[in-house]
Amino acid sequence: MSVKKQSNARATQSIRSPNDDLNQQIIRLLQQDGRMAFSEIAQQLDVSEGTIRNRVSGLRDNNMLRIVAMSDPVATEYTTDAMIGLNVATGVTPRQVAERLEKNPRVVFILWVAGRYDLIIELVSDDDDALKDFLEFDIHASDDIANADVMPGLKNFKNQFLLKQSLQE
Repeated sequence: MSVKKQSNARATQSIRSPNDDLNQQIIRLLQQDGRMAFSEIAQQLDVSEGTIRNRVSGLRDNNMLRIVAMSDPVATEYTTDAMIGLNVATGVTPRQVAERLEKNPRVVFILWVAGRYDLIIELVSDDDDALKDFLEFDIHASDDIANADVMPGLKNFKNQFLLKQSLQE
């Protein structure tokens, strides 16, 4: 490959790389406000709006960036918040259980862990009966879960989503 072609390949690769410095700055701004206009990002980073548009498009096309809406359980003050430690049944993988539970919009957190549990999940809802219904229909009536340890939330002292945002400001 010629030197010119190698240089162009590296330039294109860095434009689409989440590790590129400019891409990291763009991602940080979009984490603070996913609806921030490209023109505002360009102004803050002292580059052209076209550069921002191309960078974001490249990152999205390569599945390295997704801009989504997320609700914050602490800010929304859900009436039900519980962490549930799960042990999956013999012959079932944590991934299989996680893929089933992730379809429930009340499940906002699923983590595969080592130790006492196989999975830790968080359930939030505005409905007081949601936890009981979830336990009855999604946990106890399911053959893929051997054991569940329910830990109802009493007070949230720290929210990682808010912490990440405040650290970047």
